[in-house]
Amino acid sequence: MSNEQEWIRQAQAGDSQALAKLLQTHYSTVVHYLIKVTLQPHVAEDIAQDTMLKAIEKIKLYNGQSKFSSWLLTIATRLYIDNFRRKKREKLWLKQETAMRKINWHLSQQGEDWPEVLDTLNKLSYDFRIPIILKHYYGYAYDEIAEMMDIPAGTAKSRVFNGLKMLRKELRPDEG
Repeated sequence: MSNEQEWIRQAQAGDSQALAKLLQTHYSTVVHYLIKVTLQPHVAEDIAQDTMLKAIEKIKLYNGQSKFSSWLLTIATRLYIDNFRRKKREKLWLKQETAMRKINWHLSQQGEDWPEVLDTLNKLSYDFRIPIILKHYYGYAYDEIAEMMDIPAGTAKSRVFNGLKMLRKELRPDEG
């Protein structure tokens, strides 16, 4: 039995020193991999540390079907993808918030009001927001909305219905 296999067995039995040896052995591999993936050394370091924490939490789930380093790289990859998606969502949210502030400011400069319903509508995901706007602001039929969004007409209708329900709940929380 190799040192690594012994450390894995001991780590799974609760030996923190064996776990530390195991993770120290593979840490630089994980960091170098993540540097190539992220192209940002400080991000790579952060994700590598998160990878080690996740490995500590999940060490008992390691089943030996793949090399231990492959298991760690899988954890690192998933953490990177999750991180990337979260950043993408945050960026999109910031972009939408900035656009909303610009529209609001522009309308206020023209002496127009920005209805509260539009602020609330902005909180809905685009899956619900777009069909509601197309239906209630532009008067499109469900079939037309479905074609525009490349979804079935029944889906368009249910998104309008459910989206309006969510809007009502937001606008009148005391009636829920």
